[in-house]
Amino acid sequence: MPKIRAASVAEHRTMQHRALLDAARELLGEGGTEALTFAALAERTGLARSSVYEYFRSRAAVVEELCAVDFPRWAADVEAAMDRADTPEAKVEAYVRAQLALVGDRRHRAVVAISAGELDADAREKIRAAHGGLITMVVEALTALGHDEPRLAATLLQGVVDAAVRRTEIGADPPDTVADTAVAVALHGAAR
Repeated sequence: MPKIRAASVAEHRTMQHRALLDAARELLGEGGTEALTFAALAERTGLARSSVYEYFRSRAAVVEELCAVDFPRWAADVEAAMDRADTPEAKVEAYVRAQLALVGDRRHRAVVAISAGELDADAREKIRAAHGGLITMVVEALTALGHDEPRLAATLLQGVVDAAVRRTEIGADPPDTVADTAVAVALHGAAR
């Protein structure tokens, strides 16, 4: 009988943990890192504020865990889009468009809501490594396109994507226009 009780306690904790992460995604999506407070997490999940501290030591720990959970899923979406493309140009386009399509996704909002100042050096390094993995996905396509420095080109391409993400998030331009322009810059540079 004690094993059943232990399993049910573990299941309950897992469900609470999942609920906290879902609430964190919502809060980040609604108001960025400023909206992500333990009081708001407690209110969204029906937990006591002190109970939230049983799951996370800080707001940065919440964001770090969201990145650890959500970034691989986001990267898998980008990789799947690239796998469906059949030419190097189409792979680069898929790399750009797949990331921009995720702008409204709660997982993406959590990843971009990171405030480097709130995360410790170890957490920042984990996130940099995850981004490095994303950049690595497009190196092969850039090599096939003839870039002498495909890793550098991939890093710069990610800069274009990051800028396009910011433009989309602030609503400065229609999302389709941002995506089309980002793809044009990625494939043809500023000479278009």
